[in-house]
Amino acid sequence: MQQVFIKRGRAVVEQVPSPTLEPGTVLVRVSHSCISSGTELSGVRNSGEPLWKRALKHPEEVQKVVTMAAGQGIGSTVSVVRGRLAEGLVVGYSAAGVVEAVSTDVDEFGPGDRVACAGTGHASHAQMIRVPRNLIARIPDGVSFAHASTVALGAIALQGVRRANPTLGETFVVVGLGALGQIATQLLKANGCRVIGTDINPDRIALGRAAGLDVGLDPSDGDAHLKVLRVTRDLGADGVIITASGAGDEIVSSAFRMCRRRGRVVLVGDVGLALKRQDIYEKELDFLVSTSYGPGRYDADFEARGLKYPVAYVRWTETENMAAFLDLVSAGRVSLTSLIGGEFPVEEAQAAYTALETTERPPILALLKYASPQETAFPARATPATPTRASPKDRIGVAVVGPGGFAKAVHLPNLTSLKDCFDIRAVVSHSPPRASQVSRQFGGYPATDFDAVLEDPGVDALVVCTRHDLHASMALRGLRAGKHVLLEKPLALTRAELAEVEAFYAESAPSAKPVLLTGFNRRFSPYAQRARALVSSRTSPMVITYRMNAGHIPPEHWVHGLEGGGRNLGEACHIYDLFTYLTDARVTSVAVQSIPPPSGHRARTDNFMASLRFEDGSIACLTYTSLGHRAYPKEHLEVFVDGRVLVIDDYLELSGEGFKDARMKNRVPDKGHLEELRQFASGLRSGIWPIPLWQQVQATEIALAVQDELCGRAR
Repeated sequence: MQQVFIKRGRAVVEQVPSPTLEPGTVLVRVSHSCISSGTELSGVRNSGEPLWKRALKHPEEVQKVVTMAAGQGIGSTVSVVRGRLAEGLVVGYSAAGVVEAVSTDVDEFGPGDRVACAGTGHASHAQMIRVPRNLIARIPDGVSFAHASTVALGAIALQGVRRANPTLGETFVVVGLGALGQIATQLLKANGCRVIGTDINPDRIALGRAAGLDVGLDPSDGDAHLKVLRVTRDLGADGVIITASGAGDEIVSSAFRMCRRRGRVVLVGDVGLALKRQDIYEKELDFLVSTSYGPGRYDADFEARGLKYPVAYVRWTETENMAAFLDLVSAGRVSLTSLIGGEFPVEEAQAAYTALETTERPPILALLKYASPQETAFPARATPATPTRASPKDRIGVAVVGPGGFAKAVHLPNLTSLKDCFDIRAVVSHSPPRASQVSRQFGGYPATDFDAVLEDPGVDALVVCTRHDLHASMALRGLRAGKHVLLEKPLALTRAELAEVEAFYAESAPSAKPVLLTGFNRRFSPYAQRARALVSSRTSPMVITYRMNAGHIPPEHWVHGLEGGGRNLGEACHIYDLFTYLTDARVTSVAVQSIPPPSGHRARTDNFMASLRFEDGSIACLTYTSLGHRAYPKEHLEVFVDGRVLVIDDYLELSGEGFKDARMKNRVPDKGHLEELRQFASGLRSGIWPIPLWQQVQATEIALAVQDELCGRAR
């Protein structure tokens, strides 16, 4: 299907695979999508700037690159940066079309329904989109797809007006008469208000007057707030809604001066916010910020997981605002005809952006139009036809599933460097743009349908890098399809998932089944492998201590939620495997001490000590904390045995006392990711598993036992 990207200052239309359904979502075949002249044109300008200019604007991103280079090396960092620059910007957040299919848990929509959709990353400029149920509204009869495609802008304007709480007879000023300002003007008029509009563009003032604006003011003619005072008989406006954009602080300062005492100002647009106390204090003004479409916006529980807020407590969610706006359009209370400057076929997307930015009298809005359902058909499988090229017989055809930041920074560059072992056959993502972009950078065909890739005989193995809650189920689907699996940790988040994996291999000897390798990469580090070799001749048990200065991750991050399972299951499992690797023994007991979170700032799995005892008599302790300083090294291992000591410091250096040849050092940490892939390839060819199944299971069982203790659950 076709999708629009912004690359190097231009709109580019590319072919990407169609999206597939996920729980709580709807597939929509798009008829029209609306281009935002504010947000999207800003993205076009930014993407066309030289890299050094963008770096100056976003120093925090530069710091991320520096940190990545220090931790992962220059080569890996350059690969990631180049990939991001080549990806382009996915654009669009307001569209309308016909429902193609719904997930089994969605019952409010069905195939053939006419719907309007909103949301960045969901309602993109694409022929087919997958949208969460709470970001969809049914289109009333009589409202065209073209008009309904403005639903996101309408909901934003409506939420701004709701925040202003207008009453009959009040006077409001709308600052900025672009799309949001024009719609807000009409909404205020529908509320029985007198409306004053200001804009530096006289054409927009004229357009506002035609739509019912009572007074139009050009701020360049003089102090706008003095004109507002004259129009309101020196009282001042009851409220001001700022829908303009601009880096300066004068816009908001002027809005405050326009208000009467105890008036209110609502910020919808993107303006400078160096507030002056005297502008607000003397009049006792209320300053309110309106967040996008309304309550629910940026709440993953509402948008991604489909949570419904109780109507008694939250009457106007973003979903309800979308529906209310469409009802107003249907009733003729809001007119969009004069705002839409033209419809452009999606193939001519660049012409639409050009019309908005460079024509002498740019329109307020431009729409992209897509082929009607009768004119186009999408494949039942959202995957391009499998290439006829087969992987070379001496190489392993691999599909990378979930090409997120980690896969792009680590696994994909490593797979590329191991061309004698691997042939990247496919890149699988739930996001069509990401699948296409990553496949162009690293090779393979883009796909969104996991099952279709499992049916590809050219795929010998999977590298699964999805979020943690999908690990076990996707690994099992791959194993049952006869594919070898390198599964990023953790192996499982629950005992039921782990039992299912064990049951699969219990049916017959593991050697008769595909190889499963959980991504416990630290054991493949040259430092860990050398340490294992040095202690292999020991004559007594070991005392092992490991400190992980993990750093703080905000509680709202996915790692702490249902998708991640928490930091013990998601990261500390690495160390339980390392303990197992060094001892090569079964664990006999697990004890945990933790610091319960005193507030929501810390998670329950952020700070704890896990003490383990093994059958060989060795004891091991992991200290895991988020309380340390980020400048302090993250990981430190000490092994005490036979009157000798081994130390691994942040996978940069191995040192010891009492051991010969215990010195290793590098400038870049080596946590074993590349060697892990080499061992995976070797294991597929030899049939010898890189990590025995019992050790993968044991590391996971330890993590689950620790999790029970941390969460106060009985085992």
